[in-house]
Amino acid sequence: MRRAGTWWRGKSTPAKVETYTRWSFHFLSFVEVFTFGLPVFGEMPSSLSWVLFLMVVGHAALCAVFASRALDWTRGTRARPVRLLGALAVATAVVGIVTIALATRGQGDDEKATAAVALFIGVLGFGTGTLALAVHEHRRMAYTVLGFALATGAYSLSVGAPTLAALVTVGSVLLAAGFYTFVSAFSVWLLNSVYELDAARETRTRLAVAEERLRFGRDLHDVMGRNLAVIALKSELAVQLARRERPEAVEQMIEVQRIAQESQKEVREVVRGYREAELGAELAGAQGVLNAAGISCTVTRSTAGLPAAVQSALGWVVREATTNVLRHGNAERCDVSLRAAGGLAVLTVENDGAPPDSRGGTWTGSGSGLAGLRERLSVVDGTLEAGPAGGGMFRVVAQVPLPSPAVPSPASLPEGSSAASDSSSASPSPSGPRPVRKAMGEGISERFAS
Repeated sequence: MRRAGTWWRGKSTPAKVETYTRWSFHFLSFVEVFTFGLPVFGEMPSSLSWVLFLMVVGHAALCAVFASRALDWTRGTRARPVRLLGALAVATAVVGIVTIALATRGQGDDEKATAAVALFIGVLGFGTGTLALAVHEHRRMAYTVLGFALATGAYSLSVGAPTLAALVTVGSVLLAAGFYTFVSAFSVWLLNSVYELDAARETRTRLAVAEERLRFGRDLHDVMGRNLAVIALKSELAVQLARRERPEAVEQMIEVQRIAQESQKEVREVVRGYREAELGAELAGAQGVLNAAGISCTVTRSTAGLPAAVQSALGWVVREATTNVLRHGNAERCDVSLRAAGGLAVLTVENDGAPPDSRGGTWTGSGSGLAGLRERLSVVDGTLEAGPAGGGMFRVVAQVPLPSPAVPSPASLPEGSSAASDSSSASPSPSGPRPVRKAMGEGISERFAS
């Protein structure tokens, strides 16, 4: 059971929906056998019962295989199962013809006729609905259902069935086949919608990353464009003066050196926003990104009065913890809490998507991300604890001592300004959530920060 749970939790949401859809159609095959195949043993002669039962079993198995192949075609991983489609249509028609013939021959035996008609309607409904998995056009689905129903009426009349009985059978086939066709069409639509939404979410993330890169490029252009133009002009002037052996060439190169140093300083100012984590922006960004990923995130915080160094260190914890929630496990809920008590700033990030290797009670994670966080926290004498918290929960706790005077605890804050009232419901900052900035990679920042 633990392996099955780990296998299920390791799947993405679209993969879970696809697995659920596939096994639903496989389960319906068993429903067809138990609902319409087994009852014939009590209503038909023994030899005939076995023939009909084996026909229903074969039809149900063919429906299960066809459903699997049709879903593969829907997802684009396999060609359209044309041969199986024809085989299933023929098998459905054959079972229907045999059962209708039995029903008309058993008019003197009401129980036999009723069992044959029920078997006919059930098999035809399941067969028609399963065929709809390989037909995406709604008109063709409707034509298929209507065609089977009309063919049923025509064949019933041709073998001598009463007109009223034939009309009732046609109506029953329309209802059964129409309902099962609707279920099949809705299942395919739902599966495709889930995958499209997941792709749209990934596209939105990539667009956010691209927008942040463009903004960073614009900032660098604004900072460096003018200064580089001045450096180029002054360097060219210095070359000309040097060729004429004019002493002003030295002064021009000194000016070039000064402008270059100022440019380097300005670039570092631009890059610093990417290298330093602002706690308030990180909390808001984490909530926005997790909510966008379908993970319910609540943030309770009170960042007022925290030193800049402490906020920067805890901001990195929020950033890394958010990345781990998105990357590992399959969390549905994440709670972030920041409080100041007893001279300590305590940040807690807890989610219900514990990594698979932590389910057994002993967590073996040793990623470089947590090691890097411990190094950052050690600069401000902080500590980091990470591991399973029981019940499938995973908890990250960072504690940083506060310098004197300590930040007032929530109990000492003025009335109406409690930490709980600062529970974050804000949307991500205009410049984009910080985890998105991390997704850019810090290679650009490192190159300009040296």
